[in-house]
Amino acid sequence: MRVGIATDHGGFELKEDLKSYLRGAGHVVVDIGARELNPGDDYPDFVIPLARAVAAGLVERGVAVCGSGVGASVCANKIPGVRAGLVQDHYSAHQGVEHDDMNILCMGGRVVGALVARDLVDAFLAARFTGEERHVRRLAKVAALEPARKPAEETQAISS
Repeated sequence: MRVGIATDHGGFELKEDLKSYLRGAGHVVVDIGARELNPGDDYPDFVIPLARAVAAGLVERGVAVCGSGVGASVCANKIPGVRAGLVQDHYSAHQGVEHDDMNILCMGGRVVGALVARDLVDAFLAARFTGEERHVRRLAKVAALEPARKPAEETQAISS
């Protein structure tokens, strides 16, 4: 699977671990940054391009990490077409995809350890949306809240 991954300084070490882990598991990983540890960086600078890449279909799923995961989740969900969830447990990692068609998994680098994060990512990537009528109906109600996507947003997304 083609997976985008992004972080700020708060999740840099976890992102690096997950990037290696995912590549070792056979996934194509698109690292959107940060590419070096910089205590002054800001999560929107990395999470917004990740969210746009997911919304544009340039990556199939995304993993966003910041210190707590909260900022990454709030930020990612501002992009139309993104359904990001802050996840800290195995059940939510797969259920968020199965019922809510979650396409970005958000985690806190200061909250979740590497082994738990690997388990969460595995559950997230293995899960598939069920397509059950009740879930489709609920997602349509959520999508109705989003403004229409502008073509410029998609062209600003990463293309590698």
